[in-house]
Amino acid sequence: QDMKRIEETEDCFILDFDPFDSFDFKKLSVSSGGDKDLDIIHETGQVACRDYPHPRHLCLTFPFGSTPNATHCHLCYCCVCDKPAPRAQWMSHCNTSADSMGRKLPTPESQSFYYSD
Repeated sequence: QDMKRIEETEDCFILDFDPFDSFDFKKLSVSSGGDKDLDIIHETGQVACRDYPHPRHLCLTFPFGSTPNATHCHLCYCCVCDKPAPRAQWMSHCNTSADSMGRKLPTPESQSFYYSD
């Protein structure tokens, strides 16, 4: 609580403790690229697209587009079949993203039964 008061009132201060004692250095990561003024060195808690089931195109372990699309982690699922990856059709479904799914869904304009003339 005393530390919180200091953080709120002071722009700069000397720590009387080692702030790195409270977390595991194995989880230390430094971002490469992006904002030169900001590096994320630690995170706490769980991350939705890494620690919970997620569609392949949102996987943080194997980023879509920068890793082969057929590569998947144990929590990836097929957004076409809505089943855990890999599926029998995985080699074609692994290339599907939310954008490509949206283009394939019918629109009211493309379905004549939505409109009566």
